[in-house]
Amino acid sequence: MEMAFDSLTTTEAAVVAGVSVDDVNRTIDRRILPESLYSMTAVRTLKRDACLWIAFWFETSEWLTPNARQRVILDGSSRCPSWTALRSCKLQESRMIEVGIQELWDDVNARLEELQSAQEMVVEDPEILSGTPVIQGTRIPVYEVASLVEEKTPMDELKELYPRLSERQFRLASVYAKARPLRGRPKRRSLPESDIISVSKKHLRGASV
Repeated sequence: MEMAFDSLTTTEAAVVAGVSVDDVNRTIDRRILPESLYSMTAVRTLKRDACLWIAFWFETSEWLTPNARQRVILDGSSRCPSWTALRSCKLQESRMIEVGIQELWDDVNARLEELQSAQEMVVEDPEILSGTPVIQGTRIPVYEVASLVEEKTPMDELKELYPRLSERQFRLASVYAKARPLRGRPKRRSLPESDIISVSKKHLRGASV
């Protein structure tokens, strides 16, 4: 799969790095990342290389001091400037410590590919639910599916509600929603008609007593 991410939003970068959005912003605000790896224009954007170094910063916090981690980031960014070169980049923190980031690169790259798959899975068509983001080939709103996944709805219940979707599509829906969160208060999820519960006034009076 050819990578299409030249730059990522802070929410996308958080998904790829495997950290929170606050953590992403913290690495920028504290000047942990080289300035070449992010932009501070109208909205903050980051290069995909930044996601690797953000993950490295938090993953190695128990083993390396902040100064040591920043030295590795600066050294790696200058000596291994391309995404593919970073995978085999060997960094010498000191005469006694060599830092290899191949395994971490693989994890970050896997999340990057998953994010790309998630975005390719979702379409916005004015002819389908007035442009509501839906899962490709269906009329199923992706954010409704993602909210169920985030609520830890059991997989058998998810498949009962949406039998056309695969387990991978459920996972990608969650990835998409985290990378592109809805603004404002989320809409209340409406249950399928078969699950709507009718409550009579008699039942309500009994409950109030």
